[in-house]
Amino acid sequence: MTERLLVAALLLAAAWPAEAATPSGEALYKTYCWQCHGSRGTGHGINAGEHMSVQPRDHTDAKYMAARSDEELFRAIQEGGPAVNKSVLMPPWGGALSDEEISRLVAYLRDLCRCRHGAAP
Repeated sequence: MTERLLVAALLLAAAWPAEAATPSGEALYKTYCWQCHGSRGTGHGINAGEHMSVQPRDHTDAKYMAARSDEELFRAIQEGGPAVNKSVLMPPWGGALSDEEISRLVAYLRDLCRCRHGAAP
C-alpha cells in the first residue's frame, strides 16, 4: 500500500505544472505586502495607521510609481527601504524571496499602478 501511495505521489508531482510551484506576483503581494500596503495596494493595510511614523506607499499612485525604475523597486523589495533612501519600516525581503519572485512582485506593482517607469500617467 505504501509503495502505491509513493508511486501515486510521484506521478502527481511529475504531472503538476511547474508554474504552479512558483507563485504569481499577486500571490506574493498578498503574502508579503498587503499587511502594510493593503490588499488593493492603496497603502491602507491592517498594519498601517497612526502608530507608523511613515505611512506605507500607495502602489496605485501612477505618478509616483512611474517615477521609480524597475531596478529601484526591485532593490527596495530585496534590500528594504533604506537601500533606496526610503522608510526604515520597509523590511528587506531578499532573504525570503528569490530574484524571480521579486521580479514578479515588480511586475505586479506595475499592474497595480497601471504605469511604466518614465511614462506620463
